[in-house]
Amino acid sequence: MKKITVVIPNYNGVSFLQDCLQSLLSQDSGTPEYIVLVVDNGSQDGSLELIREQFPQVQVEALSENTGFCHAVNVGIQKSDTPYVILLNNDTKVASGFVSGLYHAIERDKQIFSVSASMRMWDAPDLLDDAGDRYCVLGWAYARGKGKPAKLYSSAKEVFSACGGAAIYRREVLERIGLFDEMHFAYLEDLDIGWRARIHGYKNYYEPSAKVVHFGSASTGSRYNEKKTLLASANSVYVVGKNMPILQLLFNLPFLLVGFIIKFLFFCRKSMGRLYLKGLSNGLKKILSKDGHARKVSFRFRHLGSYFAIQWQLYLNLIRILKKS
Repeated sequence: MKKITVVIPNYNGVSFLQDCLQSLLSQDSGTPEYIVLVVDNGSQDGSLELIREQFPQVQVEALSENTGFCHAVNVGIQKSDTPYVILLNNDTKVASGFVSGLYHAIERDKQIFSVSASMRMWDAPDLLDDAGDRYCVLGWAYARGKGKPAKLYSSAKEVFSACGGAAIYRREVLERIGLFDEMHFAYLEDLDIGWRARIHGYKNYYEPSAKVVHFGSASTGSRYNEKKTLLASANSVYVVGKNMPILQLLFNLPFLLVGFIIKFLFFCRKSMGRLYLKGLSNGLKKILSKDGHARKVSFRFRHLGSYFAIQWQLYLNLIRILKKS
């Protein structure tokens, strides 16, 4: 019985797919059996032809248009029936122990919902691109270890959430807390689902033995571009309104306002201040919409301990930012 389905969302990623699929299909002997499924978001660059001609063993689900990262991975999850699902960006190249590293890490404890891989920079593979994601009381999500030597992050560690670009997820928990929220379209959807899992008492981890190099921002362009800024700023508001109960939200509001002001000034320096404000406005509209209300995580007293643990993490991660650790 196959244990894992690797879901790769793809949109016009033909220049990366060959390296990605070749590395993924060349895993160590003894790796648990896995299925590879590419969900194509209406690519027009020959991606489908490449897969069908060179990788006939790879399953393909072809969508007629670009429906966004969240919808694509949800389609992949729904098409699979394995106990675990690995999400993998198309602009990656994985090491030979990638699949087994993630699998053995999540098997350690049934309370682990997700495990994030050691993502390295494409042009400097000794440096980290992401070692799991953190989230702080200022409303900032950030990649742990970004730009630092990977050897400094050689131990498994609990993180706030896994980076959805290369991570494994436990299906039974997905069935309990829900799939990726398609109102995100893209950006911070992995923070949201990891946050929801934490509210329900589950844990998210980083596993250094699962290595992958990542090109980064391949489908949207540069690290700071108009599309990404608009989506990420909107989702930075939406994810807070969705996952924080009203009392926690009011308690954290001064910190959040400071965080948003600092980010606004940052984007002003990049001549994208107005775009950032427009994104924040779009995020508020998402929260207040009918669909936004329906997706809000309902407060339950049985989760009170989880909320306190999350709040502590928000403070702790701010301290880590200040200490640059």
